[in-house]
Amino acid sequence: MNPTPQSPRAGAPDVRHATLLNALAERRKRVAAYIADSDYARRVAPAHLHDAVLSYLRLGGKSLRPSVLLMSCGAVGGDEETALPAAAGIEVYHTWTLVHDDIIDRDERRRGAPTVHVEFAARGERELGYSGDEAAHYGQTIAILAGDVQQSWAYMLFHELHTRYGVDPALVLRLVGELATEVQLTLVEGETLDVQYSRAQKLDLSEDAVLEMLRKKTGMLYEFAGRAGAMIGLGDVTGHDPAVERIARFCSQCGTAFQLQDDILGAIGDPAVTGKAVGADLREGKKTLILFRALRNANEAQRRELMSIVGRADAGDEAIGRVMRLIEDLDGIGYTRRLMQQMIDDAVNSLDGLPPTPSRDLLRQWADYLIDRQV
Repeated sequence: MNPTPQSPRAGAPDVRHATLLNALAERRKRVAAYIADSDYARRVAPAHLHDAVLSYLRLGGKSLRPSVLLMSCGAVGGDEETALPAAAGIEVYHTWTLVHDDIIDRDERRRGAPTVHVEFAARGERELGYSGDEAAHYGQTIAILAGDVQQSWAYMLFHELHTRYGVDPALVLRLVGELATEVQLTLVEGETLDVQYSRAQKLDLSEDAVLEMLRKKTGMLYEFAGRAGAMIGLGDVTGHDPAVERIARFCSQCGTAFQLQDDILGAIGDPAVTGKAVGADLREGKKTLILFRALRNANEAQRRELMSIVGRADAGDEAIGRVMRLIEDLDGIGYTRRLMQQMIDDAVNSLDGLPPTPSRDLLRQWADYLIDRQV
C-alpha cells in the first residue's frame, strides 16, 4: 500500500462536522438510556463490583461503535430502534476491553478519572484496610471481575433483540455466536500481539504485520458493529448480503484508521483534550506505525537514540519531547497520516453500492471525521 499525499484540511472539526456530531450525540444518549434502564446491572453485587462495572459507563465516552451499528442498520433501510439492544451490547462489550486493557497497559486515567483498577486499589486501601501491593492486587482483581460481568451483560443485551423487539432468534444466535468466537478471538489475538510487539527489541516486524495487529485489536469490533447493524436492518441471518459485506469492509478500514489517529493523538495531541499523556505509547514500548516508520527511515545513530527511550517507563518529558521531534523529522507522523487518508478513501468506496440514505451519508461523514478528530 503506497499512500498518496494528503490534501490540507481546513476548518474546525466541530464546526464542519456539526451534523454528524449532533447525530452521534443523539444516538449516544439513546444507548446510554437503554443501558441505564437495564435490570442486569441492578443484580450485580457486592457494591465494589457493582460500582466497577458501571464506572466507565457512567463517565460516558464517544460511543462510536454503537452509533456505527445504528447508522449501519439505517443505511440498509432498517429501523434503528430495533437495533438498540445490540448497540447497547456493543458499548458494554467494548467497555470490558477497556477495563482489561488499562490493566495490561498500566494506565492510571480513563475519561478524566482514575482507571478501574486504580480506583479500587484506593478504595480497597481506604475501605477494607489493604495496603501497598495488596491494595494494587485488589484493584486489579475487581477490574478483572468487572470485565467478566460486562462481557456476560453484553450477551444478555443482544438477547433482548428477540425478547424486546422480536428479531428472528436465529439472527440473534448468529450475532452472539460471532461475537463470542470470531470477534473475541481476533480481538484478544490483536491485544496479545500488541503486548508482544511492545517487548520486541529488534525491528523484525513488517508494516503489514503492524497494520494487521491494529485491524485485529481495533478494526475487528468496528467491523462487527457494521455487520451486525446491517444484518439486523435487513433481517439477514446469513450475513452474505452484498450490502452487509460492503458495510463490514467499510467499518473494518475505518476502525483501523481510527486506531492510527489515536496513535497520532497520543504522540502530538493536547493532553488536556485527549486525556492521555504525550509519549505514553513510547514509554510503554508500543510499536505504533508512527514509531515503526520512523525507525525504518532512521540512520544507525537515530535508531539508537529512539530505542534508548522506547520502553523506558521513567523517561523524562525532555527526552520524550526530543524523540517525538525526531519521529516527526523522520516522517513517522506524516506517513501515518497519508496512509490513514488512503484507508479512509478506500473505505468510502465500499459504500458506493448502497442506495443513498441519510444514514449512509452519516457513515461517510463519520469516515471523514476520523481524520479530523482531536479526541
